Amino acid sequence: MAVPSFLPDFPGKMIAVHVAFESRAAQRGRRPKYPSYFIKATSTLAESGGVVERPAGTELLAFEGEVALIIGKPARNVPLENAWDHVAYVTASNDIGLYDYRAQDKGSNTRSKSRDGYTPIGPDLIDAQTIDPKGLRLRTWVNGEIVQEDGTSDEDLIFPLAQFVADLSQHMTLETGDIILTGTPAGSTVIVPGDVVEVEVDVPGGVTSGRLKTTVTEIEASFDPAVGQLPNVDDKQREDAFGDRESAGLPPVEDKQKLPSALKAKLQAAPTAGLSAQLRNRGNVDCFIERVFPQTTGTKLVGVARTLRFIPFRADLFQSHGGGLNEQKAVFDSVREDEVIVIEARGTREAGTLGDILALRAQANKAAGVVTDGAVRDYEEVKRIGLPVFSQGPHPSVLGRKHVPWDSD
Repeated sequence: MAVPSFLPDFPGKMIAVHVAFESRAAQRGRRPKYPSYFIKATSTLAESGGVVERPAGTELLAFEGEVALIIGKPARNVPLENAWDHVAYVTASNDIGLYDYRAQDKGSNTRSKSRDGYTPIGPDLIDAQTIDPKGLRLRTWVNGEIVQEDGTSDEDLIFPLAQFVADLSQHMTLETGDIILTGTPAGSTVIVPGDVVEVEVDVPGGVTSGRLKTTVTEIEASFDPAVGQLPNVDDKQREDAFGDRESAGLPPVEDKQKLPSALKAKLQAAPTAGLSAQLRNRGNVDCFIERVFPQTTGTKLVGVARTLRFIPFRADLFQSHGGGLNEQKAVFDSVREDEVIVIEARGTREAGTLGDILALRAQANKAAGVVTDGAVRDYEEVKRIGLPVFSQGPHPSVLGRKHVPWDSD
């Protein structure tokens, strides 16, 4: 495919972000801690008004309306505060993918997203240095009906647009003309031959990229099983291509983590000594969390375990794993009704493993409680909140003294 004529420089590389919008992360149920990327071949570039080809025999061709950043001057190891200076233009793009090949590509998206014509871009350029990167609007229409509308503010994006430039520049030199595709919001779904997709990036009431128009057509398939794997789809790919299980016509997934109410009632009624004896009868003789006691005498809790593990404090590891939405916060933020957060803190009581804010969050999520082999900060306040907690007792410090939150589940 010819490189779009309106681009000022031939792009040496094109890099796409996996997930960047809060709405997309919420739809997928997975929110990344850091940006992740894949490479799209520049031969996929196409201009507005063209067609995108779906090979006969495939079914999961999906559009993704995105904001495209075009690098204006080389960027290497640039700090976040200067990163936007290296962006010359902003425009609309459509990161089209053939999900029939997505599972085989295992995240690289090489065949699913680098087919010829699978990255229409344009039609006009917006001068990046004249706009606020947090004030853009992205909209997508399919057959004239709007299906995506989102912004680029701090509330809309998981990572600011400039962060992609700064992050990538730590690993490679971004050259003049390189393109970064910045992820799609919720609303991306499957398109079929005959559909017309339009994408626009603008500043509401101001400058615009114009509508990027692409029509889906079908071509004869040319897959050779002697050369490579044939297209293949499963329910996971259907769910991701359509956006969710309901849109894909799939039944809801049975929640195997949910404890049946009848079983929960039986476990709550069973004596602790009886449970211990039954574990022993089944060969489970060393499965206890020692030296912990309930904040409120007589507390008994039953639920499915959500595990959280701390490793010994080390300054460099705490720098990379202690801040932001670290593993500790992520578990307390995502714990579900009737689940028990079980914290492995190596039995040390010289630092807290949760405090009142996290306890309140777990209670709001209707967690069954917390069991930690460490200590608790804000001990009396946690007790007042009423979340059932087993621990070794109180300690005023929390992360950064003895622990680094490391992994979960």
